[in-house]
Amino acid sequence: MLIYGDTQSGNCYKIQLLLSHLQTQSKPLKVEWVAMDIVNGDTKNAEFLQRTPIGKIPLLELDDGRCLSESNAILNYLAAGSALIPQDNWLKAKVLQWQFFEQYSHEPYIAVARFINLYLGLPDDKKEEYESKQAGGHKALKVMEEQLKQSDFLVSNQLSVADISLYAYTHVAHEGGFDISQYPFIQQWLKRVSALPQHLPMQTN
Repeated sequence: MLIYGDTQSGNCYKIQLLLSHLQTQSKPLKVEWVAMDIVNGDTKNAEFLQRTPIGKIPLLELDDGRCLSESNAILNYLAAGSALIPQDNWLKAKVLQWQFFEQYSHEPYIAVARFINLYLGLPDDKKEEYESKQAGGHKALKVMEEQLKQSDFLVSNQLSVADISLYAYTHVAHEGGFDISQYPFIQQWLKRVSALPQHLPMQTN
């Protein structure tokens, strides 16, 4: 299998982190990483767009040529059958709830602010957009903080793909201007996740 991704992207890092954890879940997978550079337009070339017309990474390409996009869909496909996806239907639905939350209420604010600052260098014509993302990002962090007051991880007291989905951009939220020090339970959760066996830090260029 191939994974097309950018190591600085939180959405791509999710896949790397999952694959590392699967080494301890009796489900190691052989996956080759294909480096992509978003800023230089690698996702817009014709060859890549033949694999995924939406032109987004990460992208999973199976041995038979089938391709799967959207980071959380890839996570759930690769983690199927492992302890990272609960067997209980209610808990499985809660995992999906957090993943939808990540994509609709968390990533559009925290990840976009980080992209503007880290990838683009916070240019003058993007400062207004950057500032507009702060309130929404803090709203999402407050929702996570309330949940993590009640449990060690987002779904019960065991690591799941929900935690991997949200850890990716939350642990680098400061790169988008978000002060995590005001969220003590998120801070404890971040330390808890990073202390687990087979944890893989995000690579930086």
